[in-house]
Amino acid sequence: MTDLKLLEREMVGWRRDLHAHPEFGFEEKRTSAFVAEKLREFGLEVAEGVGGTGVVGTLRRGTGNRAIALRADMDALRIPEQGSLEYRSQKPGVMHACGHDGHTTMLLGAAKLLAQDGGFEGTVRFIFQPAEEWGKGALAMLDDGLMERFPFDEIYGLHNMPGLPIGHFETRPGAIMSAEDNFEIVLKGVGGHAARPHAGNEVLVAACALVTNLQTIVSRRLSPADIGVVSVTELITDGTRNALPGLARILGDARSFRPEVSAEIEKQMRVIAEGTALAHNVSAEVSYTREFVPLVNDERLVEEAFDAARPLFGADNVRTAREPMTGSEDFARFLAHVPGCFVFLGNGNSAPLHNPNYDFNDAGLIHGAGFHAAIVRQRLPEA
Repeated sequence: MTDLKLLEREMVGWRRDLHAHPEFGFEEKRTSAFVAEKLREFGLEVAEGVGGTGVVGTLRRGTGNRAIALRADMDALRIPEQGSLEYRSQKPGVMHACGHDGHTTMLLGAAKLLAQDGGFEGTVRFIFQPAEEWGKGALAMLDDGLMERFPFDEIYGLHNMPGLPIGHFETRPGAIMSAEDNFEIVLKGVGGHAARPHAGNEVLVAACALVTNLQTIVSRRLSPADIGVVSVTELITDGTRNALPGLARILGDARSFRPEVSAEIEKQMRVIAEGTALAHNVSAEVSYTREFVPLVNDERLVEEAFDAARPLFGADNVRTAREPMTGSEDFARFLAHVPGCFVFLGNGNSAPLHNPNYDFNDAGLIHGAGFHAAIVRQRLPEA
């Protein structure tokens, strides 16, 4: 049987090495090579370059014909790391600010556990995904034939959660994370001298009105029973201190949990943009894209995840999340093909995700590896 204390020490070393060498989405060459080397060392079949820089490891035991997939994300963020960790990022402007170094390490730990100790019958696919942060990596792997080349019946994933104590486990049936839509609205008019606003059709007043008007989508145009968020994040003009702008760009994102709500947000945004532009005698062009789809857990597999987690975490530390999160996750793309379950594991009192002082809590590594292994053994029991 695997010495868990020794495995935990190994995992801390792997995680800190990955943290020191972060790579942005589809640039994870060193990370992918590291993952592939470890998987081969454990005795797995390994396929590299899936969807660009993705890696898939396969482990088979017995004669079972069912397959379970476990997924971890590998990419980092374009955020300059602060703080003085001895293993801090060695790549300027890039850091593991979301804990994907920890997620990758936990899945590697599970691969070693299952390869050494078995305890299941069937096939396990270990999916190491690139480019989760910008919602392109799962689609890239799927477009590269993931389901045809490495078929599986169900899939599980996890994410660390700052603020949730180490050793705690949460998930929920149904919608657990939201869709993310991006939008850009371009207003065009006629700029001019700040002293003569009447001589043109400047766009700044229209842009400010539009930013305010967009807030009525959620408060007045969606049903109170639906969850929706519309956030303007940038307002950019071509004006200067004494020149009124003739062009303004308004950018932001919208969150929702149902396609119908996303469609209504887009519809109302176009109506409001056109109406506001007309009232200010300027023109409006709306670009609306859907980057992430809602993450909807399979109800039956959520119960399976709870059953696997309780012996590991203790019944008091396993609970149903009270409400879905308005953050988004690329894992949702896999759920269009097979049922699955996404869970949250405690990361203690760390800095928030996507913060320049964030660091994954190494005390959580063994919990993630243990859960991955436990769900495999539960869903692929030995005959």
